[in-house]
Amino acid sequence: MERPKTLSKGFSGFDLERWKRRTNRRPLRMCQTGSLRSSDDEEPEMWSSDEEHEEYSTRTASDASDDETFEIADRSVDESASRLKEKPELLHHLQNDSSILTLAVGGKLLYAGTQDGEIVVWSLASFELVQRIQAHTRAVLSLFLSADGKFLFSSAGDAIVNVWCTNTLKRLYHIYSTYDVGDVFSVAYSAQFETVYLGAQNTSIQWCSLKDQTARRTPNPENHPDRRNHRFFDSLDRGGSSTPRPQTTRTGNHEGEVLEIDKAHMMHYAHFGYVYCMLMVHGVTRLVDSDEDFLISGGGDGTIKIWKLFDDQNQGIKEVACLGDDDAESVLSLAIDGSFLYSSKLEGVIELWDLDTKQKLRVIKAHKGDVTTLQMGWGFLWSAGSTGFARKYTTVQYGKYQDTSSFSQKYHCVNRWRAHEGRILASAVTTYNEQQLYVTGANDNSISIWNITGCNPGSYDSQDKMQMSDNQLFKSLSEFVSFKTISSRPDHAEDCRRGATFLRTLFKKYGAQTEMLNTDNHHNPVVYAKFKGTSTTSAKRKKILFYGHYDVVPADNKQNKWIIDPFEMKGVNGYIYGRGVTDNKGPIMAALYGVVDLVHDKELESDITFLIEGEEESGSRGFKDAVRRHKDLIGDIDYIILANSYWLDDDVPCLTYGLRGVLHATVKVDSNHPDVHSGVDGSFMMDEPLSDLTSILAKLKGLHNRIQIPGFYDNILPLTRAEEARYDDITETLIRRSPENGPPERLKASLMARWREPNLTIHRYKVSGPDGSLVSAHASAAISLRLVPNQEVDEVIIQLTSFLKDAFAQLDTHNHLTITIDNQADAWLGDPDNEIFQTLEKVIMDVWGPIGETRRSSVPGVKQQIKRLSTPTISPSLKPTPATTTTLTNGSDHTSIAATPLEMLSDSPENSSPVDGTNGPRRGRKPLYIREGGSIPSIRFLEKEFDAPAAHLPCGQASDSAHLDNERLRLSNLYKSREIFRRVFRELPRK
Repeated sequence: MERPKTLSKGFSGFDLERWKRRTNRRPLRMCQTGSLRSSDDEEPEMWSSDEEHEEYSTRTASDASDDETFEIADRSVDESASRLKEKPELLHHLQNDSSILTLAVGGKLLYAGTQDGEIVVWSLASFELVQRIQAHTRAVLSLFLSADGKFLFSSAGDAIVNVWCTNTLKRLYHIYSTYDVGDVFSVAYSAQFETVYLGAQNTSIQWCSLKDQTARRTPNPENHPDRRNHRFFDSLDRGGSSTPRPQTTRTGNHEGEVLEIDKAHMMHYAHFGYVYCMLMVHGVTRLVDSDEDFLISGGGDGTIKIWKLFDDQNQGIKEVACLGDDDAESVLSLAIDGSFLYSSKLEGVIELWDLDTKQKLRVIKAHKGDVTTLQMGWGFLWSAGSTGFARKYTTVQYGKYQDTSSFSQKYHCVNRWRAHEGRILASAVTTYNEQQLYVTGANDNSISIWNITGCNPGSYDSQDKMQMSDNQLFKSLSEFVSFKTISSRPDHAEDCRRGATFLRTLFKKYGAQTEMLNTDNHHNPVVYAKFKGTSTTSAKRKKILFYGHYDVVPADNKQNKWIIDPFEMKGVNGYIYGRGVTDNKGPIMAALYGVVDLVHDKELESDITFLIEGEEESGSRGFKDAVRRHKDLIGDIDYIILANSYWLDDDVPCLTYGLRGVLHATVKVDSNHPDVHSGVDGSFMMDEPLSDLTSILAKLKGLHNRIQIPGFYDNILPLTRAEEARYDDITETLIRRSPENGPPERLKASLMARWREPNLTIHRYKVSGPDGSLVSAHASAAISLRLVPNQEVDEVIIQLTSFLKDAFAQLDTHNHLTITIDNQADAWLGDPDNEIFQTLEKVIMDVWGPIGETRRSSVPGVKQQIKRLSTPTISPSLKPTPATTTTLTNGSDHTSIAATPLEMLSDSPENSSPVDGTNGPRRGRKPLYIREGGSIPSIRFLEKEFDAPAAHLPCGQASDSAHLDNERLRLSNLYKSREIFRRVFRELPRK
């Protein structure tokens, strides 16, 4: 076909110099991460002075020609600047390793097309990574989800369109044109005509039918874009040689059916510029029959075309309307609102069109930079662009008029905010789990999910339903984390009180009887709350106590190791980050909302009592006295549950049935002399406190760290056959999933050493005087002993004190020894066979399903290799290397991404059948029964005080970094813990 003469000015229909200026910015969907702002970007601060005074057009087409832009103030006089600046809630942030160029969202999944040719898929439920697909060899420029959600269409810079099954994420079709179409910027699909339409760089629109297999032409492999000469790489230089062609690696070449587009199935020069965007629309304009799909396209020439579609593939499409002029102001995005069409253009322009009258109703100067993406949702227009800012406009008046004569003169920008530190290239809107979500993707390699719930307040049946949602749990936890409840620092005493008050108020809001139990010596109070079961079960209902703590350890960020402010919770890559999210504020919120769910459903048959202390991280100071003083208020207790530890790795749920006890002591040696100079006064006759202290502490441990205190190991319980079987189950499970954790004997010995063997640690030394060549008059050391069940703390204190005094006496020194016991806690050993553990086991298997039987649930971060610990090639010791949390989690850290297998999200029969063949959800393997090396001072005390058995449900994963930088909790663990608590609180009374 002969090229029209109007193209002589260039592909976009204007003079060459102007084309050159535009070309640098035109392929916006292919921007690499680089400079985050162009010269016309908004200022870095949230709202610049220029932003505050930006103006917008509000005149109608009846008042002006299409070329005019009338500007008046975008805000009414009474509209406050603070509302305009108000940033929507950032629900979650997803990080990738390359630019996000296009987005699509389905019922359960979020799809992103990336600069490096991948389609990355995330779960909307947990924001966990579901799958990475190397879909194309070049940048993915467009994604289109079919109306029924069954097919995902992708197009790219490799001139290919792929069709994917959304249930399996397998490729169904691989479509290409025999023409050199260049980049395929846009793709759309009509279910009515079962036809795929693609908009290309060579200005054409082509189509391919997915029906009538017998009528398809047989593809010629030589016509495939991978086999054809490339205009750049295969061009000859002056000497007749060509540039070496890059190797094409296309995964899944044998997946799906290959379709070659018939040469006749093309509309040449559909636009006089690149076909940047397309919409598939049904029944919104009189220009096309109301029962037929039609196609809308926007091009680099500045025009919008409306196309009638035909079942006859040889006829294909027919232009029925052209909106706008060939002015080279590229149309970058389209959004539909009934019979009104929004189009975004270069330099911040948004145009509003009436599809029935083909009139331009309004020209809006919306952004300083190019408006790259538009969305319509819940009566609002959402725009975003090259400056990294997103905006929300009200459009509700548009549904109230029939013609332009009654058109409203007002147009409000409701809010605007910086959404990314880069160019926003894609967006999507959806409703999931009763939340309205606006999703943005940018060339800062990230996706942001904004919770914009409330745009349409009438969309929910009741406020109660919203209060029960996971979103409410998330918000409550976020506020809880914001309180700096650091019990070890007196300057945070007020923060601790505020945190306790917040928690008590939250319990009271949901119907609990609450009290603040004050402790002696002005320590942080204990929050008491009781939810009473239904009156019908008053005579026989059980009493369950949940124990937790609202205090946290410090989170200093002087070295900027935290990826967020530790007291401003944020969701990143399927995790929530913040101090206390896993230890112990997240589990407390999960337990609370588990009870709230039962109250709401009128299924709470037991009494649930919460005792949440504020001094656990400081030795539970005052907790015992407070409980004893208010024992009548607390009443009888049948079961005790706590959730204050973590899984053994990042994959398999666990139940903890044992904790080591702890004894913290300070050992001091003091001299009769003041600090003296080691040269002036130092001699062999002077007894140095630091030397004496070092000498006696060195005698505490012998070869292979064996503690030398006489009789120290005498009372340790022997290993039973049942307990050894649990260790065997653990080692077999861990090594099957990660063989590098082997051999089994070494892993088993390492776990037993951590859990059922005592240990002694010297934590730190302290001396008097300034730095220099001094003999310090004072030296002290902080030590701890981790004790195991059947080692009585009081007896160990006597043994330790006696041993150190004897060792000190043998020194024949003039110095003085002092031993101070700082705090202590008994070891705890539960019974895995009792009813509370067996109830927890059953519920965990039901809630978590077959996790642990498929692939890993946590994967390394953005294309990052798993970190391995470096070890010397030749070890000076023959002892085996112990297994640590780092090795058991394969080095997972705060850069890792939460992931879940696709099969766990599907509704396929194999995933919904239990292992026993009965109806119902498929159950997983039993949780691992583990013990912990750490200590919780209050748990054994509560068992003794209330004569009730305790069970410990770990909510977090091993890599949660509790007490460390970047503490986190996986969203799935938070939500599933809520469900576990709900079921356990419901099931235990029936035992």
